[in-house]
Amino acid sequence: MQKPDFNIEEVNKIIRGRRSMFAAQFKENDPVDDAIIEEMLENARWAPTHKLTQPWRFIVYTGDGLKKFADYQADMYKLRAEKNGTPFLEATYQKFKQGPLKASHMIAIVMKRSENIPLMEEIAAVSMAVQNMYLTASAHGLAAYWGTGGPTFWQEARADYGLEGEDALMGFFYVAKPATDNWPEGKRDSLDEKVAWIRE
Repeated sequence: MQKPDFNIEEVNKIIRGRRSMFAAQFKENDPVDDAIIEEMLENARWAPTHKLTQPWRFIVYTGDGLKKFADYQADMYKLRAEKNGTPFLEATYQKFKQGPLKASHMIAIVMKRSENIPLMEEIAAVSMAVQNMYLTASAHGLAAYWGTGGPTFWQEARADYGLEGEDALMGFFYVAKPATDNWPEGKRDSLDEKVAWIRE
């Protein structure tokens, strides 16, 4: 393979211009083309992965699939409240039931652990796959964010996502067209506050 001719200015621009945009910033009822979602997932597939374990698995919800997921998490929230004796909040129930419907697509992010690979490296590989999706979404001018609410940490959801051992549900990636042309401002601490150089 010949060495690629990268455009470093464009690389810097997309990395530094990537933003999270949340449900309140989504343009509803205007779906993103499935081909863009497939491109995002294809780019996710090229994330670094130790020993090529490729621990990422993705489940894409769109159309009626979003309603199916919304009903699933709302009903599970209610069952968990009843089982655990924790407060049931109607507002939370409705948020679970309505929130996903604002997105065009929602992607469940699953990490399938491989033996003999440090868990941290498998989690890092999936995280880098998600970053590739983030960058691709931003390059298309889409609103997107990675959330870890709902069933992410619910033990009751593990079987439904085929999780065993140290497998993990790592949250959900929401994608939609933005409701505005205004792009969020970014904010980061100074590099000097985060980096130490040792030269001798």
